[in-house]
Amino acid sequence: MNDILTPQQIETEAKSFYQEGDYLKAAKSFEAALQGYQLANKDIMAAVMANNCSVSYLMAGEKESALQALEGAESVFIQAGDQKHHAMTLGNQAAALDALGRLDDAEQKYWQAAEILKELGEIELRLPIMQSISSLQLRTGRHLQAVASMYAGVEKIKNPTLKQRFLKHLLGIPIQLLNNQSKVLPDGSDNNS
Repeated sequence: MNDILTPQQIETEAKSFYQEGDYLKAAKSFEAALQGYQLANKDIMAAVMANNCSVSYLMAGEKESALQALEGAESVFIQAGDQKHHAMTLGNQAAALDALGRLDDAEQKYWQAAEILKELGEIELRLPIMQSISSLQLRTGRHLQAVASMYAGVEKIKNPTLKQRFLKHLLGIPIQLLNNQSKVLPDGSDNNS
């Protein structure tokens, strides 16, 4: 009997490990699938496995491995013109950098991912990136920027959930107050007159 698994079978196995919460086994299996796809000259699928591997390592608490897993993935997606997966790779790099405490680098990657997703009109995919940016800004004491970033993430969602509508309304209050405050001139007169 032939016990050699195809990259697709290994990928399926990795997804099962991930669903079961065995993130380290998932990461190792995604790495094996990545190698199988590379041998089959399926570079895009290998790069997708790199992203899955990175997420799995991060969930397992293996921060450095999460970042290393992504080496080369970004360039594969850039060469293929796959902007969506490019943005996802940037987001995964940012999450690993964030976990490693490299906050400036993480924020830069998050913003790059958010901008690409905005250009693609991928508002739903952009939301978790904007949430991550907002969280990072909160942790670094930039509270108003955090509110603005979170609002930017939810404001364009076409069919928001109840929670997203509430969040949008709640975040809109300080944004509206800031907008009204900016209309008042330093001498106290209204900018609209």
